[in-house]
Amino acid sequence: MEKRSASEFTFIWKWSTQLSASSTTLWLMLALILNSAISADSFDPLDPNGNITIKWDIMSWTGDGYVATVTLSNYQLYRHIQTPGWHLGWTWAKKEIIWSMVGAEATDQGDCSRFKGTIPYCCMKKPTIVDLLPGAPSNQQVANCCRGGVISAYAQDIDTSVSAFQVTVGNTGTSARTILLPKNFTLNTPGPGYTCSPAKVVNPSQFISPDGRRHTQALVTWKLTCTYSQFIAQRAPTCCVSLSSFYNDTIIPCPVCSCACQNNITQPGICIKGDSPYLKTPGINTAQNNTPLIQCTPHMCPIQIHWHVKLNYKLYWRVKVSITNFNYRMNYSNWNIVLQHPNFDNLTEVFSFNYQPLIPYGSLNDTALFWGVKYYNDMLMEDGPMGNVQSEILLQKNSQTFTFKQGWAFPRIVYFNGDNCVMPPPDQYPTMPNSAPVLERGMSLGLTVLALAATSLLVFI
Repeated sequence: MEKRSASEFTFIWKWSTQLSASSTTLWLMLALILNSAISADSFDPLDPNGNITIKWDIMSWTGDGYVATVTLSNYQLYRHIQTPGWHLGWTWAKKEIIWSMVGAEATDQGDCSRFKGTIPYCCMKKPTIVDLLPGAPSNQQVANCCRGGVISAYAQDIDTSVSAFQVTVGNTGTSARTILLPKNFTLNTPGPGYTCSPAKVVNPSQFISPDGRRHTQALVTWKLTCTYSQFIAQRAPTCCVSLSSFYNDTIIPCPVCSCACQNNITQPGICIKGDSPYLKTPGINTAQNNTPLIQCTPHMCPIQIHWHVKLNYKLYWRVKVSITNFNYRMNYSNWNIVLQHPNFDNLTEVFSFNYQPLIPYGSLNDTALFWGVKYYNDMLMEDGPMGNVQSEILLQKNSQTFTFKQGWAFPRIVYFNGDNCVMPPPDQYPTMPNSAPVLERGMSLGLTVLALAATSLLVFI
């Protein structure tokens, strides 16, 4: 058997001692590892069933095709599609064309020169469809259309979590056996992030008349699902978290380069200082290609979320949550944040945000969704005096689990608009003040020993 040196045993002993003494810190580190892994996969453990389901219901046949209602239903609890809205695309199986659309429009007509007489609405092999804007003519509207492609998160507003349009398709079959399903569906918002499954035939959708007395169904129904991945949407994070507490004067900032790094040599113009006179230039808050303009910060994130442990009562404790927008060219409408903390099972009151618990795994109530109050703070404005929203949260203590030690009072996971935010390392979390520094404790112990020794000498004298 190979013998180990004394130094090796000393290392193993120190490592095992630190392991047992900092189980909470290790747990937090594991949470951060899992936290970073979330963005690399389309599966979200906080919303395991979240997806956007696209349903294609054929409602009637025409001379050379059919009329269908296409519905996009957002079943993601906290991830929404904000302006400029969704862009839905697919590839036709053969030479299908679109004769007309209601509630949406194709971005390009394509080459329809082969047609004589009536010209189709769209002849593209790979059409891209967008929602109509609010205020569209009434004869161009259908139910759940015309919101500019904006779709709310399911838990935030179920009534506006659906978008729909009607399409009349030609040059295709006129029966369930002769039509072919479109393929290669894409869903952009407007950038990438969603991956769509192939469409498949499912049981026809059922419909109920407004008076509830008659039931009808689609002639044919196709369905597919699109799932989101932050890694596909953008390789860099879009938000970060800072921490502070009443029991420690240290403010833990967002990690440096959380979302990007300032590099004016290779990427000039990537950020701008908050006191720059350039900010007074007319049109500075707009860009033709939606290029962001971020305030220069060490973390370089468009969004910063700050968690402050504010007060400690006998039976309760209080947290203040602030969200700051550092993007000069982006207003976040219907924003939301998701926070995970073990004490959310005793959340008592939220003062300035809407709140809903997220319980994807039955009885485990440690995750909460927060969003703005309509017409009060549901719009997170661009960087500036109005680019901040905040609220306070009151939580009831659980005597068996509550502690301010080892970072327990800080969140485990933070999302903004469905994207995972960068957290500070657990070993940097604000700590409880010690009764005395280590060096002073050692000196105090030495003085105590000397005093006892002196007392003993006096007794013998």
